[in-house]
Amino acid sequence: MRRLDWRTRFAREMKMADRARAEGNEGKARVCARRAAGIVAEEYMKRGGVSTPNMTAYERVKLLHGWPGLPEGVDDVIGHLTTRVNENYELPVDADLVAEARWLAKTLLES
Repeated sequence: MRRLDWRTRFAREMKMADRARAEGNEGKARVCARRAAGIVAEEYMKRGGVSTPNMTAYERVKLLHGWPGLPEGVDDVIGHLTTRVNENYELPVDADLVAEARWLAKTLLES
């Protein structure tokens, strides 16, 4: 079976994130944004010759932290995307993970 390209997979996750947010389910929107960021990380590393077939989206995003030659701001966004929610299921940083996943894709893969 042929695997869908990164753009199709990313767009699918972002559509689910947008739908979840519109339905008031911010937790699900964050999960979708993190999966989308994992797709971006996978493609970015693949372009650099690094294969990550057995890693989760979260692990791929964490692996990108501190990666040599990343554009400015990427490490900050990775930090937001890998921050765990607090006991109230709220993100303890002021960040829009859905918007940041889109920014990450544009910055790393479409520039």
